[in-house]
Amino acid sequence: MDGTFWNILSLIGTVAFALSGAIVAMEEDFDILGIFVLGFMTAFGGGTIRNLLIGLPMSALWSQGIGFNVAFIAMLLLIFMPQLVTRHWEKAGLLTDAIGLAAFSIQGAIYAENLGQPLSAVIVAAVLTGTGGGVVRDVLAGRKPGILRSEIYAGWSILAAVLIHFHFIKGEIAYYLLVVIITALRVYGVKRNWHLPKAKWTKEM
Repeated sequence: MDGTFWNILSLIGTVAFALSGAIVAMEEDFDILGIFVLGFMTAFGGGTIRNLLIGLPMSALWSQGIGFNVAFIAMLLLIFMPQLVTRHWEKAGLLTDAIGLAAFSIQGAIYAENLGQPLSAVIVAAVLTGTGGGVVRDVLAGRKPGILRSEIYAGWSILAAVLIHFHFIKGEIAYYLLVVIITALRVYGVKRNWHLPKAKWTKEM
């Protein structure tokens, strides 16, 4: 998965996640350092946790120099031209976030699968890579993690992991197709307000 197109998808996801973290930091009135920290943690936090759990070397993270640079530039634009960025973010935020979720989830699942990990580890790698940064962002910002209460999000990461582990999806072209499918499902799910079932706890008096 070293193709140029795959790298572009990863960069789109990196920018989307970095901006989402930076925007949350600005909403919570963080200072400049806090904005950059939360942005970088959102963009790269999931992959870092994944690497630690499944035994990938940390050098895999530090080799993403282009991703760091692009995320840094995007956050600079947000800080100095917030109106310009947020105006376009409202239109493109959902799509870029969906692309990032799909690309990172599939990337995480492939990493774990190539290491010969069981299904449980493949699922964890996909979910952490695709959604872990958002969880770190919400926790650091003092918010309830969105994947635990909002529309279907981590579910698409699990779907990608299952399809890859059981070889329903195999090969570079198939992986690209899966990116399109997961992205479309994420966007459509938000538009249609899809949610997983909830269970209510009621305490009898």
